Amino acid sequence: MMKKVKGLGFILSILAVFLLAACGGSDDESTGEDGETNYSEAVDYTIIGIEPGAGISVATENALEEYENLDGWDVEMSSTGAMMSELGTAIENEEPIVITGWNPHWMFALYPDMKYLEDPQEIYGGEETLNSLARLGLGDDNPDAYQFIDQFEWEVEDMEEIMYEAEETGEDIEDVAVQWVEDNQDRVDAWAEGVNEGNGAEIELASTPWDSERASSNVVKAAMEQHGFEVTVTEVDVAVVFESVASGDVDATLAAWLPLTHSEFYEANQDNFEDLGPNLEGAKIGLVVPEYMDIDSIEDLEAN
Repeated sequence: MMKKVKGLGFILSILAVFLLAACGGSDDESTGEDGETNYSEAVDYTIIGIEPGAGISVATENALEEYENLDGWDVEMSSTGAMMSELGTAIENEEPIVITGWNPHWMFALYPDMKYLEDPQEIYGGEETLNSLARLGLGDDNPDAYQFIDQFEWEVEDMEEIMYEAEETGEDIEDVAVQWVEDNQDRVDAWAEGVNEGNGAEIELASTPWDSERASSNVVKAAMEQHGFEVTVTEVDVAVVFESVASGDVDATLAAWLPLTHSEFYEANQDNFEDLGPNLEGAKIGLVVPEYMDIDSIEDLEAN
């Protein structure tokens, strides 16, 4: 009987060793020996991006080339909607994620606890502006439309308000923009100061299909139509925005992100349009993570 008890004790001791060894390890390979999360491994060395060809997509591809610590990383390009879906899932489960982000965008109203990673090499540039561009000759052909577009300016918070309202209610941005114009008549009056009635003059604005540019274009459309103009907004690829203003196929755009994001398109066409200056200041692009991720700089990420 004593031998059986001793044998059982030996077996239990072996089992205990295996259990302790199992508990000493981590089920999450992205957690290091010090208990800190290896965020690079946790996100599978992947940045979640948007459409190929967008200014921030081009900048992110440059970042992968310029930052040595991003060696072996990929950027997953799909659509803004797909990126936001992955961001929402990650935040709901408090999981790590690295995305391409920009202001103005409703993501910062929906998820206020987000932060830009510092960009020591300034691949994403600093603060940006959204500028209005007009075709050559617009000031001569229609000085009142030119003046109205030239006097249009608003704030990041204004644009994000419209974008967030559209996202939350499911209403089209054009409808939300019309309501915003009705609710902010003092702002509209300032843009229209000194401008004669449009008397049905037709104006065409080029816009990218992104919500930020759709917001500004449709606000100006609603405001100018209130002043008697007939305005059409044509949504095209960002390269076509610049080409169409430069060729005179459209009258103006409000969607030029400068000095970095759209610099390639701007420089290729700058002799063939007039830059009316910023209509919005304080824009920004970069890599964005949730606040619960304990990193502050792109250089905190690790190579694959």
